[in-house]
Amino acid sequence: MNSIRKWLPPMSSLVAFEAAVRHGGFSRAGDQIGLTQSAVSRQIAGLEDWLQTPLFDRIGRRVRLNDAGRAYADDLLPALDRIRRASARASARPSQSALRVATLPSFGMRWLAPRLPQLTARHPDLVIDFAARSQPFDFGHEDFDSAVHFGVPQDWPGVAMDFLFREEAVPVCAPAWLAAHPLRAPQDLLHVPLLSQSSRRDAWPRWLRAAGVDASALPPGPAHEHFLMLAQAVAAGAGVALIPSFLIRPELEAGTLVIPFARPLSTDQAYYLVYPPDTLAGPLAQFRDWMVEQARGA
Repeated sequence: MNSIRKWLPPMSSLVAFEAAVRHGGFSRAGDQIGLTQSAVSRQIAGLEDWLQTPLFDRIGRRVRLNDAGRAYADDLLPALDRIRRASARASARPSQSALRVATLPSFGMRWLAPRLPQLTARHPDLVIDFAARSQPFDFGHEDFDSAVHFGVPQDWPGVAMDFLFREEAVPVCAPAWLAAHPLRAPQDLLHVPLLSQSSRRDAWPRWLRAAGVDASALPPGPAHEHFLMLAQAVAAGAGVALIPSFLIRPELEAGTLVIPFARPLSTDQAYYLVYPPDTLAGPLAQFRDWMVEQARGA
């Protein structure tokens, strides 16, 4: 037997096995994959013969997945899912000029999306699919060519990384809320609702300490996953939030959000464009060069 195929059972048997596991029996499995119950039974019997081990216990006319079958399913089903996803992605790629880019949601909406017409004007053949991701991931297991990351380089080892820019987070609230809750000094913030972004709950303690305020007894406040959700909440009068100023320029210019204290919070964290090593060529190189150029004027 060819060594490449030595440990690859017939795909039809694997499909029947997967269906039987997912649907708890041969009859319902057959309904799902268009086979009779007896045909499913024959496929699985063939797989058991190929593996030289039973995968189901037969109890009268009923079948039940045994320990060997359960262990096999735990390894096999995720692999079949990955094959399906990889095949769908490969068939969906419109051209060799297509890229898939993961971006932080608020960054993508407020910084990246408004600039995309400029990218299209420069590279009209470049097609980019964007998806939201908030945490580092393994490029080997996700179908992305690149991603936008916020943090420090050590957060995402094993990737190539280009610095984009740092941010400054500012305290903001609604003007009507501020009129009803006057804030005369940073100390006053200890007595009002302080909202946070869910992955940066330490931002308020750091801001208060930098302002000379003891934040050791600061209770946890409400949190939102995305900065634009946070902006909406404080614009509606929920309290005060620390938000990167570049994300809320429209609200600041329109006056729907105001800054009670001009004390921005800066850290050693920054935005980076990341991608697998040794992949910077063609469309990805075009996108990377454009991103770095845009970030210089951010």
